[in-house]
Amino acid sequence: MTLRHILVTGGAGYIGSHLADALVGRGCRVTVLDNLEPQVHRSGTWPSYANPAVRYVRGDVRDRAILEPLVLASDAVVHCAAAVSVGQSMYQVDRYVDVNTRGTALLLDILVNAKHHVRKVLVASSIGVYGEGAYRCQAHGMVAPGIRPEAQLAARDWEQRCPSCGDHVASVPTPEGKALYRDNIYSMTKYHQEEMALLIGRTYGIPVVAPRFFNVYGPRQSLSNPYAGIVAIWLSRLLTGKQPIVFEDGGQLRDFVSVHDVVECLVLMLENAGADFLPVNVGSGQAIPILEIARLLARLLGVPVEPLVAQRGRKFDIRHNTADITRAREALGFEPRVSLEHGFAELIEWARSTPDVAVDYFDQALEELEQKGLLVKS
Repeated sequence: MTLRHILVTGGAGYIGSHLADALVGRGCRVTVLDNLEPQVHRSGTWPSYANPAVRYVRGDVRDRAILEPLVLASDAVVHCAAAVSVGQSMYQVDRYVDVNTRGTALLLDILVNAKHHVRKVLVASSIGVYGEGAYRCQAHGMVAPGIRPEAQLAARDWEQRCPSCGDHVASVPTPEGKALYRDNIYSMTKYHQEEMALLIGRTYGIPVVAPRFFNVYGPRQSLSNPYAGIVAIWLSRLLTGKQPIVFEDGGQLRDFVSVHDVVECLVLMLENAGADFLPVNVGSGQAIPILEIARLLARLLGVPVEPLVAQRGRKFDIRHNTADITRAREALGFEPRVSLEHGFAELIEWARSTPDVAVDYFDQALEELEQKGLLVKS
């Protein structure tokens, strides 16, 4: 499929900006719409990495007067704009639903009611739509437990249990067909986004794909956003001489994927029809405990700081979730290429070479979680 003009919402962010660069390199005309959210873009200006070949429009995806003409001028839309934080979404409910759910609803309303020539839509979804990952019980096979009870977390019984027999269960890679369980407002809004987009796409014959991002990291990631992913939070603390704080016992399994691999997968989604009308996991296919991630970052930085293992849980946290990327491999030919060591080394080099990129606000965010009653007393 030849797509000449592509709109990337949230394109000043690190995923969107790398995608814009890749699309320009393929000869596409790219327009970026971004509101430069202060929590992410603290300077309030377009970032230094902004591509001069890209057209930049400052505005909000909830503003029809701005969004509609950009959509109508495009062959494809990659909708990355979103409010992004699990914890913060639990006490900024109205903002998260308004930005994520209503912002996507407006895009879809334009596609349904205006005359356009959009031939592909990607709507960024998340690991969050699964809630907990997939598990196997020795007695009952594949099971899908919900969020762990507060009493279990208070007792420091971290591992998930079978909903039928109560025994501990083993984590396995999560396929797209796993039952979904939304355990926080952010994940609910990502579910709204992908379900609405896939429904409208199927109904009106507009090819839509919902990439479900796992734990994405890489250069240009906001290291001063205390609600960002754990890699960014821990790196900002290490760069400012502070201990990374690891909740629970650090044994939580996650799938960390380089932004470069993510962009490659998104380009495959734009250029191929194999994943049309489907949700698709975008991860590395590798599972690693988060405590190992914190230690790896410290080692690559050359900082002799051991992470602080809090032995304390948060009410909205899942235990394990890693990606089964079979669909991306078979439908798109996707194959992750960036190793953790190489990807983290690149992220660290970028952070060190970019002035004032890391300002640690984690303690402030932690205090907010405490005040809102989202930390479990143990």
